Amino acid sequence: MMNKPNEEYMMDKKNIGSSFDVFLEEEAILDETTAVAIKRVIAWQIDQEMKAQKLTKSAMAKKMHTSRSALNRLLDENDTSLTLTTLSRAASVLGKKFRIELES
Repeated sequence: MMNKPNEEYMMDKKNIGSSFDVFLEEEAILDETTAVAIKRVIAWQIDQEMKAQKLTKSAMAKKMHTSRSALNRLLDENDTSLTLTTLSRAASVLGKKFRIELES
């Protein structure tokens, strides 16, 4: 005797082949999720470069002509409200360039 598959375990056919980005878009959180992901990468890169150059947060903030709390916001991977000027200044202090571009 053949058992019918349990309906709660069956996948909705409309989702087969769709991407995670489509799911996030449907949930109206794609832009926010993308911003957080980008910020996490940038914060990690700055943190790693500071460690490589043996720069403390206090020294980094001083070189950027900003406060340590502003630097903490820059390094906070969840805080997406920062300016391009702040990012550019941090990159410059680390001897790097900050680049941003639009993709299709």
